[in-house]
Amino acid sequence: MAGTRRSEHGQAAPFAAAAVALAVVLTLAIARLAGDLVDAARARTAADAAALAAVRGGRAAADSLAAEHDGLVVGWSRQGRDVIVTVRVGHAVATARATGGGDISGAGR
Repeated sequence: MAGTRRSEHGQAAPFAAAAVALAVVLTLAIARLAGDLVDAARARTAADAAALAAVRGGRAAADSLAAEHDGLVVGWSRQGRDVIVTVRVGHAVATARATGGGDISGAGR
C-alpha cells in the first residue's frame, strides 16, 4: 500500500492563497468605505461653511468656502432669508441651509 499513499505536502497552499486573496479584497473594500465616509464628512463641513458664508457674501462666498474645503458647489439658491447650498467632495454630496439673521454683531441693541 505504500505505492498508493498520496503526498500531503502543499495541501495548505491553495487555502493560504485563498485566505490572502480574501484578506486583500476585504482590505480594499474597507479602505473604499473609509474614504467614502471621510468624503461625506468633508462634504457636510464644506456645505455648512459655504451656506454660512453665502448668507452674507452670496454665491461667490459659497464657492470660495467650498473650494477651501476641496469641494465644489453644485447647487445654490436663496429663499427669502435662507440660503441652501449643495456641495460635492469626492463622491459625496451634502446640502446645508443657513438663515440670515439680524445684526449678529450686537451693534443694533
